[in-house]
Amino acid sequence: MKRTPTLAQDEPPEAAEIIVADSSEFPKPGDSFVRSFARGLAVLRSFGADAQAQTLSEVAERAGLTRAGARRILLTLLSLGYVVAEGRLFRLTPKVLELGFAYLTSQPVWTQAQPVMETLVEELRQSSSAAVLDGNEIVYVLRIPAHKIMSINLGVGSRLPADSTSMGRVLLAGLPPEQLRERIAGMKLVAHTPNTIVDPEQLLAAIEQVRIQGWSLVQEELEPGLVSMAAPIYDHAGRVVAAINISGHVRTSSPAHLLQVCLPKLLAAAAKINMLMGARK
Repeated sequence: MKRTPTLAQDEPPEAAEIIVADSSEFPKPGDSFVRSFARGLAVLRSFGADAQAQTLSEVAERAGLTRAGARRILLTLLSLGYVVAEGRLFRLTPKVLELGFAYLTSQPVWTQAQPVMETLVEELRQSSSAAVLDGNEIVYVLRIPAHKIMSINLGVGSRLPADSTSMGRVLLAGLPPEQLRERIAGMKLVAHTPNTIVDPEQLLAAIEQVRIQGWSLVQEELEPGLVSMAAPIYDHAGRVVAAINISGHVRTSSPAHLLQVCLPKLLAAAAKINMLMGARK
C-alpha cells in the first residue's frame, strides 16, 4: 500500500509556530491572484546556494510563512516530486529544472543565439553569456565559458546585479528614461570593488552613454580583474529584450584589446542574432 509522504514532527514549536507572512508581501487574493500559489513559489525560492537543505522551520522562516502553511506546501511538493525529504531536511529535486527549462525552450532567441555565441567564443577565446533583466538583477539564460575567470560559479539561472555588469547596463539602457530613473532610485548600490559606481547620477550618466553608443564596457566593478563588454538583443518591436557579452581577465583582455579586437566581433554576433530573430532596432 502506498503511503502518503509525511514531514518530521520533532521540530521545536516555539518561535517558528508564530511566524506570520507579512501581509504586504502578497497582494490580496482575488480573481487575478492566487495567494496559495504565490506561497508555493516562495517555498521553492527559499532554497538556494546558501540553503540547499532546510528543516521545516527554516523553510517557514525564509518563505515568511507559518510552519503549518509551509508544511502543507512541502507535502504538496513532495507528492509532485519537486522536493525530497531526508530525515528532518528537505532538498529540491532536479524536477524543478523543468520550470526554468520551459521558459528557455519557449524563447527561440536562445536556440538562435547559441551557435553564434559558440563561434564568437571560438574566435576570441573569451567566455560569452546571454542574460535578461529581472528587477534589479540580470539572469543568465545561456553561458558558453572559454575558461574560468571569476570566483563566482556562473551558469544558467545565475543572478548578478544589473548596475555593475556590462549586460545589466545594456538592459537598463533599454528602459524608458523615467522608468530607468525610478529603477536606479530604488537600487541599493554596493561597492563590490573600488571601481564600482555607487553614485546614482554617475550611474545614470554611464547608462545613458551605453544607450548612445550601443554597447557597454565594464572594468573591475563587480570583481577585481574582471572586464566585460556587452551588446543588446532586440525583439521585433525594437525593444531590448536580452544582452550578450564577452568577458575575460584584465591580464589577458585589456580594455584596449576589447575595444579594438573584440568589440567589432561582438557587435557582429549581436547583429546576426538580431537578424535571425527578425528584430527591428
